[in-house]
Amino acid sequence: MIDSHLHLWELGPGAYSWLGPQHGGLFRSYREAEARETLDAAGVRGAVLVQADDTVADTEFMLAVADRNSWVLGVVGWIPLEKPAEAEKELERFLRNPAFRGVRHLVHDDPRDDFLELPAVRDSLRMLAGHGLAFDVPDAFPRHLGGAVRLARELPELTVVLDHLGKPPLADAAAMDLWRTEFRALAELPTTVAKVSGLHLPGVPYTAEALRPLWDEALEAFGPGRLMFGGDWPVSTLGAPYGRTLEGLLELAAELTLAERREFLEGTAVRTYGLQKRSMDGS
Repeated sequence: MIDSHLHLWELGPGAYSWLGPQHGGLFRSYREAEARETLDAAGVRGAVLVQADDTVADTEFMLAVADRNSWVLGVVGWIPLEKPAEAEKELERFLRNPAFRGVRHLVHDDPRDDFLELPAVRDSLRMLAGHGLAFDVPDAFPRHLGGAVRLARELPELTVVLDHLGKPPLADAAAMDLWRTEFRALAELPTTVAKVSGLHLPGVPYTAEALRPLWDEALEAFGPGRLMFGGDWPVSTLGAPYGRTLEGLLELAAELTLAERREFLEGTAVRTYGLQKRSMDGS
């Protein structure tokens, strides 16, 4: 198994502006040794590190971790997408490291509802596509899922990755109808993939039974060849320990054929991010 969505962070002055004491156990540093122990205990052989701050410093931190740890198979970092000239310089620098495999921007924390449609952002995303890099969209619903659909439709050369199934509002039936419409519209576009991750939802018990409607919807829309497992550690620990998070997803995936499970648990991530084959023997 490859975890397509894992975070690390090192708390320091000015870093991770979204993270504070109100986040309880998340408000501390999460480092590579703890992550490796967590993955090993669950039988997960490697992971993709995903940005947790809209700063180049966060990307530099993750790439340094990747250099030291062969279990880090790829890094989804950050560049200033709204400033194409600066974005190009950062891309040139980060691409010297083969672990750099994608970009993400915390659109849900950005005050601009039209961020994905800004001309400058689109120019930078074309550069990403030209380098074969994927673009992750986090917490897309309700403000950015429709924008992700338009982005994927208008830039078909770009691989768009929908994190956390777009954060479906499972406890709100009316909002679910809109999520479902936009989610299916995104899935109709062949250059899109979705992560089954981050599904510890407010007011929803974390059980395979409770999550089955989302799983069935995702499987029907994307198929196992365009879905990938993501643990969302350590954010997911607010809802359940990592092992329990994985158990719930494995229970849902048990109905798939062996080949389909391999796609969901590893193959989709390898293709989407073009993950290099790194030895799993290192620390």
